[in-house]
Amino acid sequence: MKIAVVHGVNLNFTGTREPSVYGLRTLEDINASIQAAADGLGCSLAFFQSNIEGEIVNFLQQCYHNKTDGVVINPGAFTHYSYALHDAIASIGIPAIEVHLSNIHRREEFRRNSVVAPVCAGQICGLGAYGYVLAIMALIHNKE
Repeated sequence: MKIAVVHGVNLNFTGTREPSVYGLRTLEDINASIQAAADGLGCSLAFFQSNIEGEIVNFLQQCYHNKTDGVVINPGAFTHYSYALHDAIASIGIPAIEVHLSNIHRREEFRRNSVVAPVCAGQICGLGAYGYVLAIMALIHNKE
């Protein structure tokens, strides 16, 4: 099973940015732990991170052409206003799960709204990097 893990805006600064909210692990550390879990689950991963909305849209469209089986996406702040990501997820027809390191529902009011959630199979938030692993497991389970 081929799964794309997409990290959105500012996630390249994990480990530096607001460690009390996002933790001390770098994105490289997080990706390594996700990869280790995926190796045990027998799936291949493609990681992508961008602070540019259009690059994420391009990557999602490439997932369609590459016949990717599932997408795990943490859009970062794009979660709250990017109808471009909403439309891209909807258009590719690949099951996607939205993930957030922090619990967006316990934070500022504007963070509680996700415009991508309606086109995702589910949303996992507040479980740190383990949320990515749970999302991968859900995609595998729902594919069977």
